Amino acid sequence: MSTSSLDARYAAAMDKLKTFGQEHALKFYDELNDDQKDKLLSQIESLDFSPTQYINNREALPGRGVITPIESMEISEIKKREAELHQIGIDAIKAGKVGAVLLAGGMGTRLGSDNPKCMYNIGLTKPVYIMQRLFENTMDVVKEAGEYIPFFIMTSDKNNDVTIKFMEENNYFGYDKSKIFFFKQDMAPATDYDGKVYMEAKDTIASSPNGNGGWFSSMGKAGLIDKLHELGIEWLNCFAVDNVLQRIADPTFIGATIAGAYDCGAKVVRKAAPDEKVGCMCLEDGRPSIVEYYEMTEELMSAKDAKGEPAYNFGVILNYLFKEEQLEKIINEKLMLHIVEKKISYMAEDGSMVKPESPNGYKFEELILDMVHEMRTCVPFEVEREREFAPIKNKTGVDSVESARELCKKCGIEL
Repeated sequence: MSTSSLDARYAAAMDKLKTFGQEHALKFYDELNDDQKDKLLSQIESLDFSPTQYINNREALPGRGVITPIESMEISEIKKREAELHQIGIDAIKAGKVGAVLLAGGMGTRLGSDNPKCMYNIGLTKPVYIMQRLFENTMDVVKEAGEYIPFFIMTSDKNNDVTIKFMEENNYFGYDKSKIFFFKQDMAPATDYDGKVYMEAKDTIASSPNGNGGWFSSMGKAGLIDKLHELGIEWLNCFAVDNVLQRIADPTFIGATIAGAYDCGAKVVRKAAPDEKVGCMCLEDGRPSIVEYYEMTEELMSAKDAKGEPAYNFGVILNYLFKEEQLEKIINEKLMLHIVEKKISYMAEDGSMVKPESPNGYKFEELILDMVHEMRTCVPFEVEREREFAPIKNKTGVDSVESARELCKKCGIEL
């Protein structure tokens, strides 16, 4: 790489950093070799620093609108129409109109693992990996439809190579590898409490994945929207990595969304208690939305619908179906920004690495629940908790490896 090329990129990078008061990211530039300079400049070119300006300007962020109840499609109604809805979904899958998107950018840190979360083994008598369970669930539909569903896997800078190697070593769990596509999630800078980006090394700005709301724009940057068009995909079922019981490309769910001419669908479970820590489907200023558990006021928790039941009674399980053309309409929209206090490892002035034991700054995230709010309509689609909701967030206790194992066993899954 020529010196003149690096010099031109350095000037552009410095201009970008100055806009957001982050010039210190180039403090050690002159100490770097050409490869390190290229690495740092490439990172500066790719990162969006605009979120850092809101740390000391929170009032510029949009607030919540007026929250009102949304009508859900309950299990009783679904059962009455199951044959009809299921057939609509199967027909869409057979026609190649449905794709699956797995959000798998996370690591298994909270489970005591240094590997990607998808590699965690929940087996008791044999290996049963989280990723394996998801593909086994998908294969149920593939076998019925006689059609492999294009399967897009979002990784991150931190776990991409290991995830791909894991899939190769396990022969893609029997799935047609020509139907599997990997792409990396965009990253966002991590800052101290004053909004200054941390450095992980002299040639690396501290960064983290930009939240689960960035998945479609990340697909776009990876050139995969062209692939969606090429394949004729009209619907994308997007889901999180940690729910080992969820049904993927569920024909009845797909059929309900298509039959009702909705822009999206959201799988929901009936809440176990009014204060359960799950996001709740609602309307916000008349559009579909999700109110987080920490935003649930006493008034919302005690509100009743026309049947005398809790008005905000259905929690999302991060399994959504989106109309692809609607996603393209909002791909350049700025979603609501979430500023999250976190522990951030960084390089101290003397060059040593610091791993804080308590939060020391902020990370910036866009969330998929805000994508739902950008849709015109959404159908909350109720599923049976014990058959479709076994999230693995912790090693023990609530929503843990332990609880997921018990639910799997109840569903007849051999571990």
